[in-house]
Amino acid sequence: MKYLKFSQYIYIIAGVFFLYDCIMTWNEDRNQAYLSLFLFALALFMFFFRRRFHKKYEDRNNKQ
Repeated sequence: MKYLKFSQYIYIIAGVFFLYDCIMTWNEDRNQAYLSLFLFALALFMFFFRRRFHKKYEDRNNKQ
């Protein structure tokens, strides 16, 4: 389950990309910027969700 440790950082990288895309397209296409902003928020949520899930998984394995 080593991939769980690194998969959470993929969401941060994706979130940074979507935030950059949102900033770059804000004045040109507002609907695209809102979509990128939503995807940024989703990626940020998934980062913290994965991190919490990974922490629970480690704690459960350490107790056994």
